[in-house]
Amino acid sequence: MVRLEFHTDVADPLAYGCRLLRKAYRQRLEVVVSGDPDRLGRLNVLLWTFEQLEFVPHARLRGGERPDPALLGHTPIWLADAAAAWPQADVVVNLGEQPVADPSRFGRIVEIVGRDADAVLAGRLRWRHYADQGLSPQKVTGTAADASA
Repeated sequence: MVRLEFHTDVADPLAYGCRLLRKAYRQRLEVVVSGDPDRLGRLNVLLWTFEQLEFVPHARLRGGERPDPALLGHTPIWLADAAAAWPQADVVVNLGEQPVADPSRFGRIVEIVGRDADAVLAGRLRWRHYADQGLSPQKVTGTAADASA
């Protein structure tokens, strides 16, 4: 069964995503991060700069691309457009407005929902989509969300 978490009321979803990915990397988890290309591009830059003396190894997959087999064993975090061929992963972190396609492929999905009205509405629609598929989303809110990242 998929563990599906909605981290809601997140002040800065990209900074939060960086902290969450750092934690996943330290736990040696394989992660796919989904979202629109612009947001993934900004996350890519932040992962290089959000902590001065730290690096979270990652690679970018654009629409239509497949992961480079030579990198699969060395790259635990993939920033992947929806149209890319995603590698297998322990966790999917969704920074996008669309739900994760075929969620049963993954053991855990983390939906990050910001505070602005558009993000909240998109988060509600994703919640409803998953619930309609028989999944049971769990909500992590505010400071609890920030503490778990």
